[in-house]
Amino acid sequence: MSANADVLQRSGLIGSPAQEAALPRAGDSGEAGGWNPEDFAREQIRGLVRRVFFAGGERPVKQVVFSATEPNIDVASICDQVAQALALETRAAVAIAERERGMAGTSGSRSHSAGSSAIKSWSTQIGINLWRVSVDGECGEGAGTGLHWLSHLAALRKEFEYAVIHGPAAGTSSEAALLGQLADGIILVLGAHSTRKATARQIKESLEGAQCRILGTVLSKRTFPVPERIYRRL
Repeated sequence: MSANADVLQRSGLIGSPAQEAALPRAGDSGEAGGWNPEDFAREQIRGLVRRVFFAGGERPVKQVVFSATEPNIDVASICDQVAQALALETRAAVAIAERERGMAGTSGSRSHSAGSSAIKSWSTQIGINLWRVSVDGECGEGAGTGLHWLSHLAALRKEFEYAVIHGPAAGTSSEAALLGQLADGIILVLGAHSTRKATARQIKESLEGAQCRILGTVLSKRTFPVPERIYRRL
């Protein structure tokens, strides 16, 4: 178990078996010819995918929302990494679902309303069994938001066995909790050097109060100053 998982467990963010990935900051390096942060990140993502999507249990996980605790945390790249790792673990169709930014209400938008046509026909295929889906970005946090997302997620389930959903920041948007309710669960993305424990606990309690199934956490941009010879003992 990484030192990061230990910190998160003590803070009360993780219950049961830890479903947490600690992603190093780009450019970090270990000793020459030794520990490689990129390889470590890939292994963390692969482990997260296997524990979340293939652990079995009474409640299968097919659609997962990734939501940052704060808006400045990069979630898009994490969704990409998770979806790519998931696509390598299965032959089933996998979707990366994200709202197309800045295109709402404009002509030429590649996003479509649910049910308008087969999703794969207007989505971007980026792998043998992996598609990038830009959903209709016109919904806000209004009365119709629930029906909007319920329709989109139902359409995704018809064509894709799995969906990795880029959700809004849980710390600033109630829509994240709504998505967590409608999907099979939510994974929080924490900033290693920006998210305060008190903030993370507050968000966790809010999501649990909304009856969201919290599947785990991802610690983004974690630096690793510990020498490799010591890290191997952790």
